[in-house]
Amino acid sequence: MPKTKKIVKKEIKKKIKKAEPKIEEKPKIEETEEKFEEFIFPKVEKYFQSEGRRKTSLARLRLWTKGEREFLVNNKPLEKYFPTAELQKNVLAPLEIMKCLDKFKISAKVKGGGLSGQAEAIRHALARVLVSLNPNFRKRLKKAGFLKRDSRIRERKKFGLKRARRAPQWAKR
Repeated sequence: MPKTKKIVKKEIKKKIKKAEPKIEEKPKIEETEEKFEEFIFPKVEKYFQSEGRRKTSLARLRLWTKGEREFLVNNKPLEKYFPTAELQKNVLAPLEIMKCLDKFKISAKVKGGGLSGQAEAIRHALARVLVSLNPNFRKRLKKAGFLKRDSRIRERKKFGLKRARRAPQWAKR
């Protein structure tokens, strides 16, 4: 007599159960308050994050309130990435206005544009992150013009012209 589908399925399930290894129960974690907090909330340094833009540059900035006092741009010290004092001063302007130059660890990732655009993008991101850190800083930073994104970008080149508006030289003869 042929086996029905139900009987075949039952036999397959029995074979699978026999073949599976028995799983031992995991040891229970002691439920003391300290171990429970470490298990759920690992100790991680808190940071504040923001973005800044200028021309074609984009800066992503992280600011730590704890740790070594340093300023890194693309994993290089600020002085090495921006060689001129003018660019360094431009980047650090929001910190100078708020009188907190050596209080934070700052790391910035910048891409696109030139050095000047990148410096202003970092300045924009730094002003934004300071406002997220302390909303009372907003008034002074806004008055200095650091919170507004400078949206001026290069105009595109048009066909038939040398540049965006420069026409080819015209000669009468």
